[in-house]
Amino acid sequence: MTEPGSLKASYRFCSTLARREARNFYYAFLLLPPARRRSMCALYAFLRHADDLADRPAPDAERETALAGLRQDPDRAIAGEATLWPGMQALGDAARRHAIPANLFHQAIDGVLMDVHHRRFATFAELADYCHHVASVVGMACLHIWGYCSEEGRAEALAEHYGLALQLTNILRDVGEDARAGRVYLPREDLDRFGVDPGELAGHGIPSDRLRALLEFEAARARGCYEAGKPLEDLVDRVGRPVLRAIVGIYHALLDEIIRRDYRVLERRLAIPPTRKLAIAVRSLCP
Repeated sequence: MTEPGSLKASYRFCSTLARREARNFYYAFLLLPPARRRSMCALYAFLRHADDLADRPAPDAERETALAGLRQDPDRAIAGEATLWPGMQALGDAARRHAIPANLFHQAIDGVLMDVHHRRFATFAELADYCHHVASVVGMACLHIWGYCSEEGRAEALAEHYGLALQLTNILRDVGEDARAGRVYLPREDLDRFGVDPGELAGHGIPSDRLRALLEFEAARARGCYEAGKPLEDLVDRVGRPVLRAIVGIYHALLDEIIRRDYRVLERRLAIPPTRKLAIAVRSLCP
């Protein structure tokens, strides 16, 4: 069946956006067959669009209204109805093809709203709930695109571990940048345990011994989550395993780089070079 031109244009829009913005993820997308790669680009573009609505310079109420308007667009697109954002038709098509539940898109928007109304987390359980909304539900949507066997929810539970691992890695990488923007994601109970004042996170120098100990503690927590998620690979269809390996491998390498640099994350945003990401993606093709 021939796709209408508007759908092709919508997928082109999403692919262009993903190629330009995805960085860590786009190398992994290339490991998928073209049809599934397009679906991944549509998913990424939608999430990027939601983030952009939340991060734009506007009053909180205006950003909240924009996200509230976005909430029902995936349902409309899945039903074949027209929406304004150019990538939504592709998202609706991808969701129908891969049976992605609309509530995953709703939960992702809930996660973005948590950043609009950012509040500091008292406990790790509260942080984990945030990570579920901004990362784990995205992984669950990816599972539908890659193909997987749920085993009565075991795969989804394993995806929860990986989502937590990836988001903790992001939080460690961006801890200084986020704090200077008024966002502290590390739980109050952890800051208190290591005697770290939240203001210390906004510095630009070498972390104090107590802050370094806190960051080391969170890195160990992230490593434990990576380890806990490993059995997920066996539940993902063969066609999707390389992209899972690549995404996890790239983020695990970023965590290793943070550790190798002795948690000097306040000075600048640490990253791994594109050549190393490409090498990880290529290695991911090997069973």
